[in-house]
Amino acid sequence: MLKVWGRRSSANVQKVMWLIGELGIEHVHVPAGGPYGLVNDQSFRAMNPNGLVPVINDDGLIMWESNAILRYLAARHGKEKFWSDDPRKRAPIDQWIDWAGTTFQPNMIGLFWSYWRTPEAQRNPSQISNFQQRCEGNLRLLEAELAKRAYIAGDALTPADIASGVHLYRYYTMGTPFPVLPHVEAWYRRLQERPAYREHVMISYEELRGRLTF
Repeated sequence: MLKVWGRRSSANVQKVMWLIGELGIEHVHVPAGGPYGLVNDQSFRAMNPNGLVPVINDDGLIMWESNAILRYLAARHGKEKFWSDDPRKRAPIDQWIDWAGTTFQPNMIGLFWSYWRTPEAQRNPSQISNFQQRCEGNLRLLEAELAKRAYIAGDALTPADIASGVHLYRYYTMGTPFPVLPHVEAWYRRLQERPAYREHVMISYEELRGRLTF
């Protein structure tokens, strides 16, 4: 049976759990990281020497790196619906997963850490503003793409949507200003209609407020 280590308030863990929910994979979840510890234990470091979550064990295959896990689970458990054997069909999904990992997620993490996870008295307004502008630029790019289709890589949900869409709940609820982007907002509403998104992404992140550690 699939086993997943990680704290539910981690965006990277949420990606994996969201896809598990979409695919209906039977699994066991082990809280790890932050207040749950484990990540510095020798047994955990043997699985992931980085000491980070998520980590999965799927019938003896141990993996870390959330986007790699998305690809693996989609390929193993979501053939055709989430991952095609045709490289040409798969290419745009791969492209947007990488874009999320190298462009949008770093900016969202920067905004989240500089605003939500930094104690209010220690916040740097110019740093927050910088990440706000970066995130807005990323989302305006998505706005143009989502004007052409319902989801990032096509007309149905794929791991490309998971890699970026996992950040929208925090973006729209943590209290920082955001622009009016009708197509992005419509996409976000579509994600909110999915039970797996509501269960694994739309959850409290209050435990992270003002926390510059974990």
